[in-house]
Amino acid sequence: MTPPIAGFSKLSKNEKIHWLSTTYFSNPDQAKEILSQYWNTDTKLQQLHDEFIENTVSNYYLPLGVAPNFLVNNELYTIPMAVEESSVVAAASKAAKYWHQRGGFKTEIIGTVKIGHVHFMYDGDPDLLETFFNTHKDSFLEAVSSITANMRRRGGGVTAIKLENKTAALPNYYQLHCEFETLDAMGANFINSCLEQFAQTLSSLFEKDHQFTGANLTVIMSILSNYVPNCVVKASVSCPVDELGEKEIKGEEFAQKFVQAIQIAKAEPYRAVTHNKGVMNGIDAVVIATGNDFRAVEAAVHAYAGRNGSYTSLTHASIEDGVFTYWIEIPLALGTVGGLTKLHPLAQWSLELMQRPNAKKLMELTAVAGLAQNFAALRSLVTTGIQKGHMKMHLMNILNQLEVTSEEKEYAIAHFTTNTVSHSAVVNFVDALRS
Repeated sequence: MTPPIAGFSKLSKNEKIHWLSTTYFSNPDQAKEILSQYWNTDTKLQQLHDEFIENTVSNYYLPLGVAPNFLVNNELYTIPMAVEESSVVAAASKAAKYWHQRGGFKTEIIGTVKIGHVHFMYDGDPDLLETFFNTHKDSFLEAVSSITANMRRRGGGVTAIKLENKTAALPNYYQLHCEFETLDAMGANFINSCLEQFAQTLSSLFEKDHQFTGANLTVIMSILSNYVPNCVVKASVSCPVDELGEKEIKGEEFAQKFVQAIQIAKAEPYRAVTHNKGVMNGIDAVVIATGNDFRAVEAAVHAYAGRNGSYTSLTHASIEDGVFTYWIEIPLALGTVGGLTKLHPLAQWSLELMQRPNAKKLMELTAVAGLAQNFAALRSLVTTGIQKGHMKMHLMNILNQLEVTSEEKEYAIAHFTTNTVSHSAVVNFVDALRS
């Protein structure tokens, strides 16, 4: 068994790499070489990456691609996507082109409210606590006035603070439910700073109030929530049914099958998870490319998909009076200032590519990418099947795994232009080629 190492974080990068390579790898020199291949030759840029997190030993690169021709609210955009899955960018681009010819995407911001809580335990009279809170409500806002000053000048800040009795869920459990407008910042640090000050104010005021004889109040924690059901954007497309025709299928049949596919995802959680994963292929790729927190977005989106007690589809479709409409409403807490969006050069590049959007516009474009990705997947599923296009894109990954030569790659690409791609078929073809 490998013994624990003391003071690892205090070692230099080279010392960390040496210890890792000699402790865990059968070929230490090769392990070191792999890490060094991904270092940035620009020492200033590498130092920036090193300081994003602790114990950095290298960089883990994802391909950064672009999907052009997104017509959104009558403006044309190219959307950046950082993702490793082979078919994502191609599918988004294909969907963008498809809907560009049918009027493009429409978007609408439904809300931008973000939420945080002070969670505390209180074992006294709930009515007394309610009166106490109402009496001192203005004191909480005054206590954070220095924190919120800049945000308030720009039109944001704390928009609501409420006392919530949660004792039905957990004995003695209460919370301060706080709502925020953070404008172009994702706002996590701002929200958490406000919440911690609210907690201090709550404890201080309670200790000074002599009417709570024998009652105890203990703050457990103060933290924002990544669930943002009121920070929601809608994206949609629409066209006459007869404009949906494909080589393989007529418009009416395509529209009917498409709507039924979404109804299945609404009714069956097993299908809904895969259906929504397709949405997130597009969403996450844009979130990562712009330096936002894809883990927070994922958590919020999937909670939203199950908000009514059963996990269901994020997208919707209808046919009314011969018109096909397809849309998504999705919670997206994104920022265009602060954090990695300002520090990472490629995040800055991605935002400039998107014409320097504010947070609302970034919400809109990200939702559009998710809707396009889901459309591309469903379009394949109800016509040719998902594997035909996906495996064509996956062909290069399989060939690279087999370490084919450039000449072998050319033969393989030509062969599988007209033949079905599968891992075994590619292996058999390469083996036959080599023999």
